[in-house]
Amino acid sequence: MGNKYSGLQIGIHWLVFLLVIVAYCAMEFRGLFPRSYRPVINMVHVSCGMSILALMVARLVVRLKFPAPPIEPKPKPMMTGLAHLGHLIIYLLFIALPVIGLMMMYNRGNPWFAFGMVMPHAAQANADAVAMLKSWHIVLANLGYLVIALHAAAALMHHYMWKDNTLLRMMPRKRG
Repeated sequence: MGNKYSGLQIGIHWLVFLLVIVAYCAMEFRGLFPRSYRPVINMVHVSCGMSILALMVARLVVRLKFPAPPIEPKPKPMMTGLAHLGHLIIYLLFIALPVIGLMMMYNRGNPWFAFGMVMPHAAQANADAVAMLKSWHIVLANLGYLVIALHAAAALMHHYMWKDNTLLRMMPRKRG
């Protein structure tokens, strides 16, 4: 086993990172656009969410097949435990968020779009379910800011303070 994640794992990681940025920006900046753009902005958000869900599941499957490369120098057991907890939270969050979002869109009972296509919807709207799912989606999305910040801070601390290879294991390979 090498000292880096596989190219597939690295690619999925950074693609999810970009999709998360686009999904969050679509919602945060939608007010800057005329209301007539909302359907397109919502479609971008939903399409990113569906892509994140598929990639996170794929990443989990790949992660089960290919173990993580070792951290050198080896961290203390408490740090390893915290890293595992952090990754578990990331996987749960970025699988749960899109699932909840999709359930919310379905239960609205009207046509909605992803990837430019009309998606299935309930024959009848369920306003109570939509309200509950929307509140959870918003809470988890806001929690996502904290989780992302902690994940990035931990990677930077590993690199600059503890001077181990944690960050380097997930960096794209150099060409040539």
